[in-house]
Amino acid sequence: MTSAVPPSYQELYNRYYPPVCRQLTYLLFDRAVAEELAQEVFLKLYNSPPREFQNIGGWLSKVATNLAYNYQRSEKSRRLREEKNGLPDQAAVSSEERAIQNEAIRTVRQVLDALPERDKLCLLMKHSGFSYNEIAAASGLKKSSVGTIIARAQARFKKMYLEQEGSGV
Repeated sequence: MTSAVPPSYQELYNRYYPPVCRQLTYLLFDRAVAEELAQEVFLKLYNSPPREFQNIGGWLSKVATNLAYNYQRSEKSRRLREEKNGLPDQAAVSSEERAIQNEAIRTVRQVLDALPERDKLCLLMKHSGFSYNEIAAASGLKKSSVGTIIARAQARFKKMYLEQEGSGV
């Protein structure tokens, strides 16, 4: 895609909505919220498109990541306000299976948050279906380095996850 003739909005939406939605689902572990935020990503694209369309996948991924982080911050603030005001916590009334699932989600988030930003971005983009070209452009890496970085990031994630699981935290 060149910046001289940008693709239509519909073409971009059809091509990039699934990977953006997958990326947000990985970040948020909630498909419904991911779909809502994916819509916001494409509203931002429609209302304020980037100057260059050469790396639109990377641009969309960055916007999605920023929206996900903003959402997580606002949710954390909401939970703290609810706890302060004595409102019931939904996790407290959920089943044992839900509690185990929530713990696994917390562990994954903690490990992802502990990874260097470059590793986290590469892993999330890879598992969201982005190409190595798009990952390279979004992360500032050479395309030839992306596979190595992803392999190392996966190994680092696995090691940290197993350590976290073993510590019972």
